[in-house]
Amino acid sequence: MKAMRARAAAVLMAALLLGGCASGGSSGTSPGNASAPGAAGDTAAAASITIKDFAYGAPLTVAPGTTVTVTNMDAAAHTVTADKGQAFDAKVAGHGGTATFTAPSTPGTYPYHCTYHPEMHGTLTVK
Repeated sequence: MKAMRARAAAVLMAALLLGGCASGGSSGTSPGNASAPGAAGDTAAAASITIKDFAYGAPLTVAPGTTVTVTNMDAAAHTVTADKGQAFDAKVAGHGGTATFTAPSTPGTYPYHCTYHPEMHGTLTVK
């Protein structure tokens, strides 16, 4: 019974910490380098970004106008927001939530970040 209470308390604490992140707070969790196999880093054939452990994974290269799917494996909500201008801004709920955005039509390198977690950064290359 004590073990169940301790586990329930740990789960509640984690939920409170991660829930606060979705509203703009900082979890203290350091970004990891993990991503689903074949997620980020592939070409337009697999135009997807998988967010896991507060990280986007490897840079993604796509063709102009490609639809990019974002999957969020973290509990906290995240965004994929272009650093400059309004090239793209996808908000994605946690726990396996998905969102899509259209890659810019102009070739180039587009750095992006999470508006909720400023330590999260990624790069989308359009060519």
